[in-house]
Amino acid sequence: MAALLLALAVVSTGLYAGFMLIFRTGVMPALARLTDEEFVHAMRRVNEYVPRPVFLVVFLGVVVFPAAALAVPVDGRTGTQTWLVVAGLVCAVANHLVTVAGNVPLNTALAASERTGEPAAAVRAAFERRWNAFHAGRTLLVVASFGLLTASAVGTG
Repeated sequence: MAALLLALAVVSTGLYAGFMLIFRTGVMPALARLTDEEFVHAMRRVNEYVPRPVFLVVFLGVVVFPAAALAVPVDGRTGTQTWLVVAGLVCAVANHLVTVAGNVPLNTALAASERTGEPAAAVRAAFERRWNAFHAGRTLLVVASFGLLTASAVGTG
């Protein structure tokens, strides 16, 4: 059971890390080329669409599966493997904290600006640089989590 949970931790974290990395290296640079109005409109739609059930399962799995893998006793798991899973879990939790404390409030403000009629240039200026900085941090954290969990799983084979 622990091996299955660790495999699910690696898969969910890998999927999430890939999503975050592609968003950082492909989506945001493409959106950066848009006009202020186009950028603000596109990010509002992205923020409405992304938090769907499949995304939420992966998002939660990044924390739940490593925690569950640690909770299940395993014969033959080394101390190093345990600490790799713990470190991966810590990185995943830190990723989620950055998301909840940094990116989500910016997304909420972006959505609220649609009702206030604030100029797109001002909305973008208050959003884009800060959102990208938080996103860079959380991307680094989840990629690190993926590496740590993968290293633990390779060591258990």
